[in-house]
Amino acid sequence: MEVIMPKMGESVNEGTIIKWHKKPGEAVKRDEIIFEISTDKVDTEVPSPVDGTLSKILVNEGETVEVGTAVGVIDSGEAAPQEKVEPEPKLVREKKTEEKPQAEEKPKTEEKSQTAKPKEEIKKEFTQTEKAPSKDVQGETVNVAMPKMGESVMEGTIIKWYKKVGDSVKKDETIFEISTDKVDTEVPSPAEGTLTEILVAEQETVEVGTVVAKISSGKKDVNVQAEGVVEKQKEEHKEVSSMHDNFSKTTIEKEEENADEESNKFLSPVVMNIIKQEKIPFSEVNKIKGTGASGRVTKNDVLKYLETRKEQPQKIERQPEFAPQQKTFEPSSQISKTEGYGQGVIERIPMDNIRQKIMQHMIASRDTSVHVSATIDVDMTKIHNYLEKNRDELFKKEGIKLTYMAFISYACVRALKEYPIVNSTIDGTTILKKKFINLGIAVAIEPAGLIVPNIKNAEDKNIFGLAKAIHDLAARARTKKLSPDEVSGGTFTITNYGVFGLTSGTPIINQPEVAILGVGTIIKKPVVIDVDGNDMIAIRPMMTLTISHDHRLIDGMQGGMFIKKIKDELENFSFN
Repeated sequence: MEVIMPKMGESVNEGTIIKWHKKPGEAVKRDEIIFEISTDKVDTEVPSPVDGTLSKILVNEGETVEVGTAVGVIDSGEAAPQEKVEPEPKLVREKKTEEKPQAEEKPKTEEKSQTAKPKEEIKKEFTQTEKAPSKDVQGETVNVAMPKMGESVMEGTIIKWYKKVGDSVKKDETIFEISTDKVDTEVPSPAEGTLTEILVAEQETVEVGTVVAKISSGKKDVNVQAEGVVEKQKEEHKEVSSMHDNFSKTTIEKEEENADEESNKFLSPVVMNIIKQEKIPFSEVNKIKGTGASGRVTKNDVLKYLETRKEQPQKIERQPEFAPQQKTFEPSSQISKTEGYGQGVIERIPMDNIRQKIMQHMIASRDTSVHVSATIDVDMTKIHNYLEKNRDELFKKEGIKLTYMAFISYACVRALKEYPIVNSTIDGTTILKKKFINLGIAVAIEPAGLIVPNIKNAEDKNIFGLAKAIHDLAARARTKKLSPDEVSGGTFTITNYGVFGLTSGTPIINQPEVAILGVGTIIKKPVVIDVDGNDMIAIRPMMTLTISHDHRLIDGMQGGMFIKKIKDELENFSFN
């Protein structure tokens, strides 16, 4: 019976054999671990599908093969013809008819009809069977995936696991916490059961949709075979050296010949690919400090090392004696050792994950959109006087404190309806004009971060509905109670830097949107007003609005008309 490379996810098409736990000729039992694999998503142990003897190993340790490839052969004690005729179908049948031994007494004609299936279909059945363990043993297995936190968010970092393998969990109970460039949030369990596997360790970053854990929803005891994440570091394994053969003869290999011929660290295929593409000598790889399980080098470790290496000053060639001596730049890590600085006067603070993600998101926005900004002054006298007179009464009646932001949001929604191009996104050379308005409100969170929850279908809400939504989202943003859906799918964003006393600014567009509105503080200013055809100076509460828009799609005329519409709505607001 052939044992094939299992499929570990929709985007995983190959796997690497890390270690064989059995040798040819050794007996194996059903569900006993026979080999261990590594993919760019997960490292895991693979159990035997049947009782028998491992008769042949077809793929050696360190070799990478496609999903569905036969990696070994198990003699299950049947006659030789049976071994060839019905390998995988036998496996599928045993999985489905474990409690019905009479199924083995089927006529041979029926067995032959099953073996006539195409090989691809047989492999598909095998893969599906491997994904769904027997309900009698583990119950239904529920995959817990990295949630999508926004259109532009493609990955997330697990900050903390609240449960361990073997712990029972309840539906909607928090099991882990994640961090992205948009939000730090707690992720609830999708089902009640037992946490059987943790596939991604703390501080590891994976793509959206990656399975990070598995939960068995069965009521019976669960036999946990592995924690999913490889907890012990591999010692001088041969799989890395076999992957070296795929490298072209470059300077790297010459350096490796003089240094170590292989890394003494365990390296997953995704890390090996980065090393190959960036041409990092293994003598350098061995010096990289791993932050993964048991000190394993992760994808992020290699990427951070590459950034650090780029920042290191290049060696300056020896200059002729007659050339004036030039002082070389010293990196910031050396600054405390230079003359003029005493020890302890400079504190080095590593960025937390959310700050790193914000940095990357802002740089991406700057490099993607052609930012153009325009400002306009708004006379808030009418709304100011209304709030001063009615705020307390409205609070008693509606149970919500009405603020300027509710009026600004309402005016913004009205303007987006009139100029829907501002409510669009760009997909290559195609404009995606949204027929709904998901209004993002930027919220500052402690100690130093920014999150943009969205008011979904804001076009359907009145002033009080918007006020309640703004208050609710801001409160839950600061306590990390937002759901993934609330920080994704935004179409337009408002950022209110006026709460910090700022009168104006030039906000950066929140990708993939094409515009953002900046709101300054309201201050009293002397302005010229028209009274019966005469110019007069009066003191008015004034506010400066700034629109930053993507000039790839929105020209100055459209941006100007849009912000002018907001001004008109606020200055001529109808309280009826």
